[in-house]
Amino acid sequence: MTQTAATPPPKPNPAVLEERWLHNVMVFFQEFQRKSPVVPWLGLGVVAAIVFGLWAWVAPAAALWARVSFVVAVLLDAALLWWLPRRKISFGPIVPQLLVLLLPRLGVVAVALLVAAIWQPPAGLGAMLVLQTAGTAVYGWGMLVEAHRLGMTTIRVASPRMSAGAAPIRLLHLSDIHLERLTRREEKLLQLITEARPDIIVITGDYLNLSYNDHPAAIAEVRGLLAKIDAPFGVYATLGSPPVDLPAVASRHFDGLPGRLLRHDVVEVGAGSGRRLTLLGMDCTHDMAFDGHQFEALAGRLPPNGPVIFLYHSPELMPVVKHYNVDLYLCGHTHGGQVRVPGYGAVITSAATGKQYEAGRYDENGTTLYVSRGIGLEGLSAPRMRLFCPPEITLVEITPIAGR
Repeated sequence: MTQTAATPPPKPNPAVLEERWLHNVMVFFQEFQRKSPVVPWLGLGVVAAIVFGLWAWVAPAAALWARVSFVVAVLLDAALLWWLPRRKISFGPIVPQLLVLLLPRLGVVAVALLVAAIWQPPAGLGAMLVLQTAGTAVYGWGMLVEAHRLGMTTIRVASPRMSAGAAPIRLLHLSDIHLERLTRREEKLLQLITEARPDIIVITGDYLNLSYNDHPAAIAEVRGLLAKIDAPFGVYATLGSPPVDLPAVASRHFDGLPGRLLRHDVVEVGAGSGRRLTLLGMDCTHDMAFDGHQFEALAGRLPPNGPVIFLYHSPELMPVVKHYNVDLYLCGHTHGGQVRVPGYGAVITSAATGKQYEAGRYDENGTTLYVSRGIGLEGLSAPRMRLFCPPEITLVEITPIAGR
């Protein structure tokens, strides 16, 4: 194995992600966790009173039942969030989550009030009951079922740098583990790795959940998990978003472990039977000017043979990378949106490229980008659920071009 390293340009802005509106919203709701536990419940009482007042004005006969359905729905949300850590499913803070889940509930109230005002109060109340019940079912499915339905997606990428007749290189891509505590999802991950029989494993960052990124127990557990992840020709990894993978913490995740952390590195890796590939791995700051310059420096140091794989946490560099001689660009970060709407896709991606590269495969100018939906959940006040967006790992079979 040979390697070269590039010196990154100075002075990135590591706070780019934290300056975006989504992170600020997550932090805003998280602040309620630090307040007295009485405050959220008083707030809920005030909201329930407002709901009752609006219904009493629009449809007095339905006001009581409308308020009861709203309060029961919110209490069921709170019970679900309380139950998750006790069943070792998810370990996020309850209060910020409850406030986020409250927003769609209030949307249902607005829709039901509109129905009651335009048609008849019984129709509005019926809409309220049906939609709130559906909301409970959706929340339950997203938290209890889909968030843990980890699967493996297989894709094939043909490279002109693979020798004709060579066996495919099996490259397994993991991203966005976001560990809080070990759960059955991590058990399934190890099972899928065994079933995949990869030659090489690559990981593109976000090892801990944002709510546990400096928690000693979580750090110990993620290191224990990484110690069990191995492949015949090595494990190679990069760091994720700076607010999640705190550099002083995450840079030590692989200390003493077989995995190799790539930080502004170009590494040529043998995969047996004369097969070789080149990995470019670098930190992600989300400062696109800085990271783009950094990538260009790495790309200028490529060896002349073997498929070229770029490992970076986010898809945001694809507009730059596709103009270089890169076969495959593997990343995560978006979680595929984590919550998707059929026919529309990701509601939010937290990437500067928005929905342009939200999830899955994109082939542009000879470069294949694969954006993983990731394994875990974000943290802070982000929803502890997945909808139409189950977690995944990706097995990439790198093959010669047919007919060569």
